[in-house]
Amino acid sequence: MSQPDNSFRSLTLKRFPETDDVNPLQAWEAADEYLLQQLDEPVGPILILNDAFGALSCVLAAHQPYSISDSYLSELAIRQNLRLNDIEESSVRFLDSTAAYPQAPGLVLIKIPKTLALLEQQLRALRRVVTPQTRIIAGGKARDIHNSTLALFEQILGPTTTTLAWKKARLINPTFTAPALAEVPETLSWKLDGTDWTIHNHANVFSRTGLDIGARFFMQHLPENLDGELVDLGCGNGVIGMTLLAQNPEAKVVFVDESPMAVASSRLNVETNLPGDVARCEFMINNALSGVESDRFAAILCNPPFHQQHAISDQVAWEMFHHARRCLQYGGELRIVGNRHLDYFRKLKKIFGNCETIDTNNKFVILKAVKTRKKR
Repeated sequence: MSQPDNSFRSLTLKRFPETDDVNPLQAWEAADEYLLQQLDEPVGPILILNDAFGALSCVLAAHQPYSISDSYLSELAIRQNLRLNDIEESSVRFLDSTAAYPQAPGLVLIKIPKTLALLEQQLRALRRVVTPQTRIIAGGKARDIHNSTLALFEQILGPTTTTLAWKKARLINPTFTAPALAEVPETLSWKLDGTDWTIHNHANVFSRTGLDIGARFFMQHLPENLDGELVDLGCGNGVIGMTLLAQNPEAKVVFVDESPMAVASSRLNVETNLPGDVARCEFMINNALSGVESDRFAAILCNPPFHQQHAISDQVAWEMFHHARRCLQYGGELRIVGNRHLDYFRKLKKIFGNCETIDTNNKFVILKAVKTRKKR
């Protein structure tokens, strides 16, 4: 491979969902530049892990790399940026985080993910396919690379060195020697208090080591005895949707998340704990409810995220609320739990024209908005 022209600065790159012009967020970082400066000719497939918005994929598209991620939003961002730069989308081959990796890659570029558990899962998956000739380079913000990060590379792949910081970014260079390594379960499991359910969590699922306090509060205030279709939007491991199944025996529940690992965890948890209810379920990897028909659902339940990658933002939640209103039947409700300081009440009132506080505690608020016909 010829040396990239340092790069993507000649490209048009945008984040997805797009941020407003007043407070735009950059679609690349110094770690992307630092990684691209290191490249020479690889022999074998190129794997790119955790390319958030396509900076690496667009530059390397001529080499038909594989882009591997646990974020459907990232895939959409990469596809959008390929189109913006008149690059064929088919130039990049997309694999989600639950797929097997291609054998004997020549080059692996890793953007360090937010969670150490996801990094461990990805390194273990790489261990099964890389060779001593594979060049592996990882990069991230210097502040996000810790001793525990380096220890994972050493433990799973082999001897590891790091570079000096450059523009507050650092690189990690492991050499694959296949050190002895104990096997670990594919999922982390725990018992859900107050039930006989065992909850299984893939590596990148939010709050994978136990039920988060927001979800625990939300579960006390879910609707009962509805029929029609209900949605667990941003389902994570699916405990909200499973509770809906139990409390609404005539309803169907749709589990939706942009994380393939979250949707896989939800499916596994229903199959394991409520096998008789699998026929009442649909599992969907999606950007909120994009492409789903309007006026379909009786209720949508959501614990919205307030960050995208490392950036704190309400953009994803805002999009979820708009999708929810479009996809609800008239008279259907969106019910959410959120941190009190996020002012979701005002946002929902603006979108739906109404909002009701169901309950609050010292940290969270549960809100309900109903889809009504707008007054002329």
